[in-house]
Parts: sequence; structure tokens; C-alpha cells
Amino acid sequence: MAQWNQLQQLETRYLEQLYHLYSDSFPMELRQFLAPWIESQDWAYAANKESHATLVFHNLLGEIDQQYSRFLQENNVLYQHNLRRIKQHLQSKYLEKPMEIARIVARCLWEEQRLLQTATTAAQDGTASHPSGTVVTEKQQILEHNLQDIRKRVQDMEQKMKMLENLQDDFDFNYKTLKSQGELSQDMNGNSQAAATRQKMSQLEQMLSALDQLRRQIVTEMAGLLSAMDFVQKNLTDDELADWKRRQQIACIGGPPNICLDRLETWITSLAESQLQIRQQIKKLEELQQKVSYKGDPIIQHRPALEEKIVDLFRNLMKSAFVVERQPCMPMHPDRPLVIKTGVQFTNKVRLLVKFPELNYQLKIKVIIDKESGDVAAIRGSRKFNILGTNTKVMNMEESNNGSLSAEFKHLTLREQRCGNGGRTNSDASLIVTEELHLITFETEVYHQGLKIDLETHSLPVVVISNICQMPNAWASILWYNMLTNHPKNVNFFTKPPVGTWDQVAEVLSWQFSSTTKRGLTIEQLTTLAEKLLGPCVNYSGCQITWAKFCKENMAGKGFSFWVWLDNIIDLVKKYILALWNEGYILGFISKERERAILSPKPPGTFLLRFSESSKEGGITFTWVEKDISGKRRAWKTQIHMSFAEIIMGYKIMDATNILVSPLVYLFPEIPKEDAFGKYCRPEAAPEAELGDPCSTIQPYLKTKFICVTPTNSGNTSDLFPMSPRTLDSLMHNEAEANPGPLDSLTLDMELSSDVASPM
Repeated sequence: MAQWNQLQQLETRYLEQLYHLYSDSFPMELRQFLAPWIESQDWAYAANKESHATLVFHNLLGEIDQQYSRFLQENNVLYQHNLRRIKQHLQSKYLEKPMEIARIVARCLWEEQRLLQTATTAAQDGTASHPSGTVVTEKQQILEHNLQDIRKRVQDMEQKMKMLENLQDDFDFNYKTLKSQGELSQDMNGNSQAAATRQKMSQLEQMLSALDQLRRQIVTEMAGLLSAMDFVQKNLTDDELADWKRRQQIACIGGPPNICLDRLETWITSLAESQLQIRQQIKKLEELQQKVSYKGDPIIQHRPALEEKIVDLFRNLMKSAFVVERQPCMPMHPDRPLVIKTGVQFTNKVRLLVKFPELNYQLKIKVIIDKESGDVAAIRGSRKFNILGTNTKVMNMEESNNGSLSAEFKHLTLREQRCGNGGRTNSDASLIVTEELHLITFETEVYHQGLKIDLETHSLPVVVISNICQMPNAWASILWYNMLTNHPKNVNFFTKPPVGTWDQVAEVLSWQFSSTTKRGLTIEQLTTLAEKLLGPCVNYSGCQITWAKFCKENMAGKGFSFWVWLDNIIDLVKKYILALWNEGYILGFISKERERAILSPKPPGTFLLRFSESSKEGGITFTWVEKDISGKRRAWKTQIHMSFAEIIMGYKIMDATNILVSPLVYLFPEIPKEDAFGKYCRPEAAPEAELGDPCSTIQPYLKTKFICVTPTNSGNTSDLFPMSPRTLDSLMHNEAEANPGPLDSLTLDMELSSDVASPM
């Protein structure tokens, strides 16, 4: 099996690591489009030989052109655009340096192999690998190297401090010895100076010179070490920690859940330990300076600045290391964090990424809502809330599985502060309640090695609702905010919400399916959604979408917005047809024109399943091919309290001669419906076993079978009725004797609404 295909079958935690191997330098799309060809090339050899690298690079461009032609034939506009953009990027960046792209591809393939080996070993051993995985980017490898270098330099500095202390002790001893003998009071240039005394004084001067030189060397190296720490700390806090926070935002709205903090905790703890060691060494310099000092002493000149620098570094590192590991979320709605209903418990978790055992049970965390909003909230007219429940907790290492220093709040609720105008602080109601953003703040104090540090962190903005019917619009606000900004505290975001592009929206919409099911949305499905949202267009990439267009304005010809319609479909999938969606049996989003095109060449009985475009509550339409002389197309709607699979299996139509036939035979493209839906139907004996006492032989109800029937000669949906087994047998007998003649091809629709469906 090809390497890329093997990677697709790995568990989620390994796929998360795979995602981070690729960037704009070598896009994952290109890896997938040209997987067999890429794996057939010797990239390692090309990375070391320019002539071969040039040949392979030009071959790569040729493969891209061939793939582009295939997409052109398939009329796949989005893939054409992406591939053209990738080729232009590769040409502009690597045409003059093909060995660089060869090295990048070789590295990715090597990391893929290592990832496969790790997954295979873990599967054979029956143990899970470390959540953070073993794959690191080149940038992270450089960071780890820099941290190792800092630890080594700190240890070297420790040895030099011991040398300095020994040299100073020797000098101090000799100095005090000569002084006690009264020899220092003599004139060193006098004729009475003994040769031995002059020799001792010369040795003392040499020792002082060596002492001064070593002090200057240590002070200089300490300044360089602090600069190196500052550089690494900026990488950790401004890059790695910021990247993690952005990944957490993405995970909150359904994106890849690559948010493990263990590796970051290891790095930050290592740096903090090194900083404390250096701080102790700086204090040691002060002690040495108090024992021995002289004119031009470098310790007197530079130690205060070194002390101030290391304290600032450590203080800022501790503040950055205090994070919200798990964002506020109601346990009953785990797939929709950051939306909180008043009076309903929610949970969240904070963590300090400096893992010092001496801080265990020392930090008391307090929770506050809208701490800094004050006047801003009054101007916006936002509601105000109180936090109820256990809003203080002590951080400890015992509650977490990995021994991290954390505190989890499990019993918090919000209660609105009632004001004279319905809870709002003034009459300004420019924002609806589902557009109000609030911040939950966590604060504590750290006392460590004589330092007092105030720590504070806050959640991502949350939306507070008072009724569960507000959940769809509240979740839309969370999606829009976290899709378009990484600003952690912009509670005024919706006073002037920015526009998004279709590329951003498409990715987030696909996450809404992939995060709760096993399937995201295909390019064709997303293109159908783009047409619903933006209207017909040749290329949707880069098209702008306003917040109102996404969530507030009704779609053309509809009485509801795009998001309300889509959210109800998502709810329909999760509650009623999840298994069928996961199997890929539901095409879902497909235009009627495309539907006709793919069904027209299919034999009678072929049908497909798509989502209803006219049902606000979310519905399923199944369309089938049938031979009929009229050639008409009709849509049928019904309310049936059965599982969807049973509706498909038992659905019949009755023609003008009362012949009962099943128009649904092959699920598109050509899957027998029994193979697709049979396993999801309940056995006929199952309902009997569920009635009353299982040991009883009494049958309280007659055995019946519910059949969906559509008379083809009537447009009245009231003609859909349940049938007794006797009537069914009679009709089936008539059906067996019937011999219909050749008719024209016809497609029919039947729509089922989610508000009447029952879970399978």
C-alpha cells in the first residue's frame, strides 16, 4: 500500500501530527494530488545533487500540468485554481534553487515514515504514544537545540562561578595574610622593601588581575546568556504559545484538535529553571562583591542591570505560562464550547506551564466575568452577570493525568444581573444578545524565591444565552469570531464585524461535519453551499461574505437565513442519520442540475439522497429514476415516525392500477439498497421483545408493518397511509402478477423533515 494511503488510515492523534508537517513551502494538497509520483522519486539524492534536483523539479511542474488537465476535464474549478496557485508559488520560490524543495520533500517523506513506524509500534505494543507525538517541525528542533544550549551554558556558568569563588578565596586569604603581617603598609618603592615582600605583592596583583578578568568574563557571558534566554522566550511565547492559542481557537470551532500542552510545558519549565539558576548566580556575584571589591569592579557596574533583566524575564515567562487549557463549555453541549446558558453549569480548566513541585497547592485561583469591561459594557448596553458556584480553587498536580499544575472548575453557573431595562445597563441595543461577547478571567498570585508575581489569564470571548433556542445564532457568532481574528479580548468585535472569504467559511463549514461525524464536506458539496450563499459564480475563491449574509439575512426566495438552514441540517445528521452519513450514502449538498445530470444515465430504481433546500428545519429528499409515460418530476413530503433506513427499505408507490412497487432499488451510484440500509433496520421481532414483561406470552398488540406508500396518480399527501399485513400481502400478490410495459425515464423526489424523523 502506498505510504500516503497508509497515513490516511492512522488514528486522529497521528493525523494531527501529519498536518503540521506541511506548510506553504510544500502544500499538503500537492502531496495528495501527486502522491504516487512523489513517492516514486529519490528526493534524498536530489537534495544533494543539483542537476538531479533540477530534473526532478521540472518533472514536478510537468506532473502538476497533467493533474491540472484532469481537473479541467472534470470541470473542477476550485482544484484548478488551487493547483495553478501552487505551481506559481513553486516556480517563484524554487526555480533557481531546486535543491531546497528537494530537501523539504525528502524531510516530509522521512517524517511520514517515522510517523508510520511510531503508529505501528504503538499498535503492536498495545500502548498509545505520547499525545504530543514525536514529530516536530524544523523550527521546533531549532528551539529545542537552543534550550539545550542554554542549559549547557548555565551549567558552564556554574563551573565558572565556582572557579571565581575559589580564585577570590585565594586572593582574599593572601591579601589578609599580608595585611595581618603589616607588610602592606610599607612603601613598595622604598629601599627597606624586602625582596620576598615585593614578590608576594606581585603575586597578589596578578591574582587581582586574574580575578578582575574572570569577573568581567562572567559578567559579559551572563549578559549574552540573558540575551539568548530573551530570544528563546520570545520564540516560546510569541510563536509557539501563540500558535497553540490559535490552534485552540480552531479546535473550539471544530478544527483539528492538536492542542496538547505537554511539549510546551517541558520547554517553558526548562527555561524557567535555567532562569532561576542564573538568578542565583547573579545573587552569588553580589555576595562575592560584598567580600572583595575594588576600583572598576565590573560586578558593581553590571550586576544591577543583570538582576533587573533576569527578574523581568522570569516574571514575564510566568505570566505567559498561565493559560486556559480548556475553554468554558457546557457538558451537555461538548461540541459547542464558548456558548453558556444562564443557570446551566459549565466547566473550564486553567494550567500553569511552569511545572515546579514547590508550587503544588500554593496558588489559589479566582474566577471573574467581564473584569475589564466596566465602562465599555455600559456604553455597549451589554448585560451583566454574576458567577455562582465554586469560583475559587487551588491549583494542584494530583487531579491531572500527567501531573501538570492545574485547576479545573466543574460547577460554575452564570446569573444575569437584573436592571430596570431588562438586564441591560442602558437603552442601547445595537447588538443582539447572541452578538454580545464576554470574558471570563482567572487570577492568582505567586510567591517564589522572594518574588511576588500577579498572574491573570482569560477565556476566549463567550456568548451567554438565556434560552437554548438561541444556541444556533450564538454558535454562529463563535464561529465568525474565531475564524476571523486571533485577538483574545475584542469584545466589541460585532459592533463592526469584518467580512470573511469563501475559503475561510468553506473550511469552517466542513469542520462542522468532520468534528462530530467521520466525514467532512467534499469540494462539490462546498461548491453547492457557495452557490446557495453567493449565487452562481465561476470561481468562489476569494469571494467575500458579510456577517449579515452568513447569519442574519434570509436566502433568496426563502424565509430563513443560510446558517439557520445549515445548522438544522447538521442537527439532523447528528441526531437521526449519523451512521448513513458516515457511510457516505448521503450525497447531501448537490444542486438539482447536477442531480439530473448524474441520474439521467442510470437505470430505473437508482436513487440518491440529498438535503432539502426548502425545509428550514432540515430535511432529506430522495430522488429516483423511474420509467413513466408522462416524464413528469414530482416532490413528495410525508411525516413518518420511523427510522430513515426503514423508510427507504419499505417505501412503495402505487400506480393507477393499484400495483404496489418499490421505486428505490440502487443507491447512487450502484449500491443495492439492501446492502446500504439493511443493517440499520430493526428486526421485526425486536419490538415484541420490548413490550411489557419479557417472560410473558401475551401479545398486547397486533403485529403490523408500517409501509410508506405514494399513489402516483394523486398529489395529495394524505394518501400516504399505514397498511396491515393482509393488505400488503394482497398488493404484493397483485404486484407479482403485473407486467408493466416499456416507459420513459422519470425522476421523483420525496422529502422527509427532521422534526418528524425518529432516531435509528
